[in-house]
Amino acid sequence: MTQLPGSEWRISEGLKSILAALSVDGQVPYAVGGAVRDSLLGLPVSDVDLATPLLPNEVMERLESAGIKAIPTGIDHGTVTAVADGKNYEITTYRRDVATDGRRATVAFSADWREDAQRRDFTINALYADVESGEVLDCVGGLDDLKTPVIRFIGEASERIAEDHLRILRYFRFLARFGQDQVDAGAFDACKAAAAKLQSLSRERIADELLKLLATDDPRFAVNQMIAANIFSNIVSKIDGEGAALLEQLITREKAFAVRPSALRRLVALLPKDAASASKIAKNLRLSKKLQQAVTHRLVIPAKAGIQPAKNSSNALNSGFRRNDENVSARAIPALAYYQGEEAARDIALLFSPDTEVAACLKALEGWQKPVFPIKGGDLITMGMEPGPAVAETLAKVEAAWIEEGFPGEKRVRELVEHTNR
Repeated sequence: MTQLPGSEWRISEGLKSILAALSVDGQVPYAVGGAVRDSLLGLPVSDVDLATPLLPNEVMERLESAGIKAIPTGIDHGTVTAVADGKNYEITTYRRDVATDGRRATVAFSADWREDAQRRDFTINALYADVESGEVLDCVGGLDDLKTPVIRFIGEASERIAEDHLRILRYFRFLARFGQDQVDAGAFDACKAAAAKLQSLSRERIADELLKLLATDDPRFAVNQMIAANIFSNIVSKIDGEGAALLEQLITREKAFAVRPSALRRLVALLPKDAASASKIAKNLRLSKKLQQAVTHRLVIPAKAGIQPAKNSSNALNSGFRRNDENVSARAIPALAYYQGEEAARDIALLFSPDTEVAACLKALEGWQKPVFPIKGGDLITMGMEPGPAVAETLAKVEAAWIEEGFPGEKRVRELVEHTNR
């Protein structure tokens, strides 16, 4: 019999109070899914989901009677959120699918956890456990798959995908996180055959899964499998082997310099390197305006930063930089950080600087704080300039020279003003 380790989440007073409120005639709620899976793998547990034979209304009543806040987050589908000791616990009644259309399901409630397990996606996500005793319950082979490890759909992969097309992307996300380089042929073939079904999903759901996948420690193998299965052509255009090669280089650099993974940075690696195409994809994915702007900032380098366009490009404001573009050097990084921000400058260095410059680029950002340009237009007028357009023009020229010299103090800036006005 497999037992859960003595994880900290199991002894939470809030969880104990929920279990007590929902235990009836010897039947207790079971922990299910990620909390069980991750505990067995020795990974941190952030969310605890529970499954129970109690109907949703009874769950609500029992929680409220015990003084526990209950929120009917998805009560029609059997889900109630309990809030105890400041933490949320999602509690779902055992269910079986009655009808599905690839995007949503009509469910009927059940009294059997085994029936509930059959409607879940992957075997490693259908592990149940008695929180108090620690006994793990498995009727789908999830424990063996967790040891391999391999990501396998429960039952027929094509049927699970037909129930929810998003499971195609979830398969590759779980492959990235847990599957390492083990591919279940049935799962892969089913995902490839149904790839066009992804077009029926909302862009928001697709983007959410894609960013989660890219945020995993090392998604390179999974991304290459997605390209092989023709997944990207059905969700994001123009992602191919060239993008995968840049992702390979990027993650190698992240690991070499102990830089934390960034889903955004990795997405930029995969996207076309001209800002117009990348921005269009980011918009089509319904990314937030902030993320759309962040994509652009990593591919559009201001001309005023002093970096010339990539080869064969006529306009620095409308072109990205190829992965080995020698203009993205340590000397250019402070200017990039000044105009685009430290995070964007770091990403640009990791993405586009040549191998010989990466270390120096990152070192240039250590302890970075954006300098404050020490003079304003009024200072120039005080120094004798006539008010007018020339003031702004002079300020821009002096600021560019100030950045070029590494942000010297006010004394040197005043010398630059005098030099500019000669």
